[in-house]
Amino acid sequence: MDALRHGWPLAIEGAPLLQPVETAFSDVSGEAMLLSTTRAATLKLANQREAAVPRTPVLMRGAETFDLPAALAVADPALDLQSPMKGPFKALPLEWEEQARAALELARIAGILPAFLVDPQGAGEAAYLAASDVDAFTDPQRLRIASRAKLPVAAAEGARIVAFRSPDDTREHIALVIGEQRADVAPLVRLHSECLTGDILGSLKCDCGPQLDAALHAMSDEADKGGWGVLLYMRQEGRGIGLVNKLRAYRLQDQGFDTVDANTRLGLPDEARDFPTAARMLALLGVKKIRLMTNNPAKVDALVAEGVDVSERVPHSLPDNPHNARYLATKRDRAGHILP
Repeated sequence: MDALRHGWPLAIEGAPLLQPVETAFSDVSGEAMLLSTTRAATLKLANQREAAVPRTPVLMRGAETFDLPAALAVADPALDLQSPMKGPFKALPLEWEEQARAALELARIAGILPAFLVDPQGAGEAAYLAASDVDAFTDPQRLRIASRAKLPVAAAEGARIVAFRSPDDTREHIALVIGEQRADVAPLVRLHSECLTGDILGSLKCDCGPQLDAALHAMSDEADKGGWGVLLYMRQEGRGIGLVNKLRAYRLQDQGFDTVDANTRLGLPDEARDFPTAARMLALLGVKKIRLMTNNPAKVDALVAEGVDVSERVPHSLPDNPHNARYLATKRDRAGHILP
């Protein structure tokens, strides 16, 4: 992650040198670029293998060598209106697909644009790794409880906080436990992904802040009736694409794109949240059966697939406002959320 953010190229065993475009040095250039399928589709570049192997990374060549300004124009959708004619491009055979997927996944985790110059000229010292290293980096079984403490909060003065840490990941997740933990009672659980704009700044573009506050008060009510609750606060801003990329998506929404299409134009998934880590957090807390507060049936399915017993889906809808009405409609119409 540090190498990518500092603009160092990746030397992934079995693949050419890959230079992250967003953080590259000014004198870097290359004959080819690696992009995600969704970004390539935005550029009207059909992946020749898409029919047989959906969502395959795209290796492409342009009519001329990609210097850094040209590469950035391809990688960053914020520049689409400034330089709409970027081609012609040609998709090339990709013989190192596993390594390509690993590089794009590392870019997403690092929060940078998923685009690389391939075998570039002028690249600096490389960071060496194998494609399988990404699996180790994202392995939820390496997550451990790092610390516990009492944390009185406005919704529940008797709350306790538990911090989780992995040796391979700088993101530290937390759980807030409200009420007395009981093995015979399934807790009310909310899996809440970090949202700095909504949780801290009170953004009206989403419903994250009100959902967080309402969940804590619902858990407090459960505790008052003899039950308990667990809030999992996950460090996965923007549904897993990172803060900067989320703000890039906001800029595209200002141009008229909805949430899903904005992410697609960035070359990023509209859903990249880490449900295996959430399941691991519950396991470390000794929680086997839960009542999940969510409007998203896919979230239930994802946790069940990780071995979590979800006994009930508890609806968690809040009123919309003029700024987030379209956002909520998109979650209902395109992401399958059950909303009024």
